[in-house]
Amino acid sequence: MVVEGSMTQGAGQGPDVRTATLRDFRVPAYVHETTGPAEAGPGAPGDPGADGYTPTQRDLPVINRGDTVQVQVMPEPPQPRASEEHGPLFVVGDVHGYLGELMAALHEQGLVDAEGNWSAGNARLWFLGDFTDRGPDGIGVIDLVMRLSAEAAAAGGYCKALLGNHELLLLGAKRFGDTPVNSGAGTATFQAAWLLNGGQKTDMERLEDHHLQWMARLDAMEEADGHLLMHSDTTAYLDYGDSIEAVNDTVRETLTRNDADECWDLFRKFTKRFAFRDESGPSAVRELLDMYGGTRVVHGHSPIPYLLGDVGSEDESDGGGPVIEGPHVYADGLAIAMDGGVTMAGKLLVCQLPLAA
Repeated sequence: MVVEGSMTQGAGQGPDVRTATLRDFRVPAYVHETTGPAEAGPGAPGDPGADGYTPTQRDLPVINRGDTVQVQVMPEPPQPRASEEHGPLFVVGDVHGYLGELMAALHEQGLVDAEGNWSAGNARLWFLGDFTDRGPDGIGVIDLVMRLSAEAAAAGGYCKALLGNHELLLLGAKRFGDTPVNSGAGTATFQAAWLLNGGQKTDMERLEDHHLQWMARLDAMEEADGHLLMHSDTTAYLDYGDSIEAVNDTVRETLTRNDADECWDLFRKFTKRFAFRDESGPSAVRELLDMYGGTRVVHGHSPIPYLLGDVGSEDESDGGGPVIEGPHVYADGLAIAMDGGVTMAGKLLVCQLPLAA
């Protein structure tokens, strides 16, 4: 909770002096929404499981895509120039460390030039979370997003990002390591869960304070042009507030308290998925839209092949699954899934909104 106070000096003591606390954290798994949080693994995704996250199996395969790309970080973004109107709106699905694929997808959409510099003027770009783990260069992805945020602001546009469950996992692994937490299914640790869910030791070695501070300031959800942007396809956001601002504040406060069990519970809830997939999906989406506003939910988190029910095991991660060419519009046209399954030899999606139903 951000608390602001003020102190007004008496007559003759000069102008009002205001003091305020600082927001030192701004932070803002694969679990079946209706059956309880059980990490989807080699079996069919979304199978019912015991309530509580069980960090005993990896939930998505890892594909080695080769060498990483190094991107220079610009530490402090300049203030955006005033613009009379907003540019086009783009969203990016889960990146998971695949920096080369991200650069190619951004360039294809005209958002960056051949050198990877912002080239889209006053366009708006939202990343939906999950920058690290599974792929080869999660820290490189974070560095790129930070740099593009500065360059886009200087050009009159913006590049912003949301908190994903893998950011929560990496923050937890760094902060709490092997500290036991109450997982709801026995003893667990953030470190073990991070490693079992694609944590890359090179990312941990390169993780610096400014990366942690950046992740800790990410919002959990936002609205843009009638699109409710969020990472996870879950209604668990409703547990954290009755407005977008309240949800973001509650998530930040939880992380600021630095309590391992509280942070684990936050991570566990953000791993839930598939809330919009079945017959009850449209009503679940409407519940979120009624509470937070917007006309469509746009999310990452659940790979589109999983939503389509066409991938059931790691053995199918060699390209034998469905070919994903674009976002998946479902739940009576109320939800848009943006995770093309890059970790499963799928496609890293960068798309302009709005989309046709």
